[in-house]
Parts: sequence; C-alpha cells; structure tokens
Amino acid sequence: MLLALQTALASAQQTANEKQARRIFNEAYNQVFGEQGATLHYDVNIVGVYKTSGTIWYKGKKQKFIDEKVNTWNDGVTAYMAFRKKKEVQIHDANSDKKDKYSGKFKFNPDDFDYSISEDEGMFLLTLKQRKQAKGSIKVVKAWVTKKGYEPVRLRIKVAIIWTTVKISKFKSGGINDNIFVFPRSQYSDWKFIDKRKE
Repeated sequence: MLLALQTALASAQQTANEKQARRIFNEAYNQVFGEQGATLHYDVNIVGVYKTSGTIWYKGKKQKFIDEKVNTWNDGVTAYMAFRKKKEVQIHDANSDKKDKYSGKFKFNPDDFDYSISEDEGMFLLTLKQRKQAKGSIKVVKAWVTKKGYEPVRLRIKVAIIWTTVKISKFKSGGINDNIFVFPRSQYSDWKFIDKRKE
C-alpha cells in the first residue's frame, strides 16, 4: 500500500513538473516564433568543429539573418542568400532545406518531446527528450530561460550523438517591422545571381 501511494505521488509530481515545463517552454517559444516577431544575437558551437555567430530576426514564416559569411532575407515565399566573399546571391524557395547544410537537421516539432523543468545557474532549465515514436533528428533539447519573462539564454541541442551549443544575447520580442525581411535588390545589382528554386 505504501509503495503504491509513493508511486502515485511520484507520478502526480512528475505530471505537475511536465505541465509546468511545457507551459514555460510554450511561453518562451512563442516569444521567439510568435506573430509579433523577435530578434536575437546567437553564438553557435557544434562540438568545436563548426562555430559561427550572427543576428537573426523572426516574424511568422519570415526570417532574416546576418552571420560571418552571408546575409539572408526570407519573406515567407522566397529566400535570398548574399554570400559576401563570392559576391553571389542564391535564390531559394523559402521552405527549402537546400538553403544551407544545417537547416534540415534542426527541424523541430514541440509535440515530439517529453518535458521536465529544474533550476540551474539561477535560471529555469527546460529539458526536452524525444519520445520513442517521434521521427525527428533532434533527440534532446536543453533550454535555459530567465525566471522573469522566460527569455531564452542558452540552448544545447543533441542531433544523433552530436551536441550543438547556442548562446543567446540581445533578445527582444515584438516590434519587428515587415520591411526588414524584404531583399534590398538594388544594393546587390552588380552581384552574380543564381536561381536554385528549380533544382
């Protein structure tokens, strides 16, 4: 009887933890990917092999980012990637995984995971573990968010056996003007254009 009671209490506690974790995750996620838009600076480290940093803006299906090599505008229909060193602009369909070699590896469905929450370094640590029936490539997500406002601070993402770390700074939710996602073609009139939408 005592063991059954302990098991029931542990299960109820776990359920409460999962509910709190999912609620806080949803609030943090919507601050970044909600219709109001968001911007942040990121520093990415894929097991020391690949490092990059930049600034990204989101709003619905629209996106813009600037990193060390490329400026990208995605208006939700067409994506333009301006490679500064080559002075080359590639044109892609907005949803194409061919835009870069990493985008297809980090597709994320929040319903594919079991959630838990704990405290770490004065922040909430949300841990997401992929459910057995899920088919995505992301196996584990660890997300550190502020206790006040649930703003994202750091991510660790496991794809297969490889961990990627993303440090986030200068985060701002809302106030994103749609004009920022429009490709400024006149600024690149003397660059080479390559249309990859039919490839």
